[in-house]
Amino acid sequence: MRGDLAAVLGSLRPAPGSGGLVGADAARCAHALGFDGVAVSVTVGGRFNELLWASEGVSTYLEDLQFTLGQGPGPEVAASGRAVAAPDLAREPEDRWPALLPEALALGIGAVFCLPLRAGSACLGAMTLQRARTGPPQERPSDDALLVTHALTAALVRDSEQWDAFTAGENGSHFYRAAVHQAAGMISVQADVSLAEALVRLRAHAFRHGRPVVEVAEDVVARRVHFRQDDEDEPGVYGRQRD
Repeated sequence: MRGDLAAVLGSLRPAPGSGGLVGADAARCAHALGFDGVAVSVTVGGRFNELLWASEGVSTYLEDLQFTLGQGPGPEVAASGRAVAAPDLAREPEDRWPALLPEALALGIGAVFCLPLRAGSACLGAMTLQRARTGPPQERPSDDALLVTHALTAALVRDSEQWDAFTAGENGSHFYRAAVHQAAGMISVQADVSLAEALVRLRAHAFRHGRPVVEVAEDVVARRVHFRQDDEDEPGVYGRQRD
């Protein structure tokens, strides 16, 4: 397991212009740390934002849920800059992440731990680890997780061009959530609202219809879903599916 971790640490580096990492195996990293899955999202402007790297399946679904709902350990870390631990998700207070908790439990997640990627006082992103088994992480895997966050932070800081692209947000279709940035701009014009309000409406529509926000955003960009200023017959949702 230590050999796996050393290999992961040695391979963490941004892929220029791709919005991701090259040479690094997320599933291998999760296994080395004693978890079922891992995901890393970049934080821009204090918001949980662009997915950078994730193991397939549950971790990717969890990242999409957090982005869609705007709540969960990732957004909490982005806002506070401090680590978040939920060793038994079923025992978390219902009002902590009211929309996320039932969805995460339905995915079979028993425990989730989220660590900030810190550069000085700035929080550049968050690494979220999840597993089906409940309970706190053991001491060594916990220390190893910190090593991974340091390596990820160093990789982001070293590649200032990549970081500038993430900060710009809307630039480049290569980003995982590029369609979301584009759709928010379109909704802002269609509904005559701010970009922040447009993103709220997009997220609300996605959650109401049980779809990933990226998928709904792609429908908006393809003009299969249109948001209008007067679409207020569904509380909190302003999308209208076109035939």
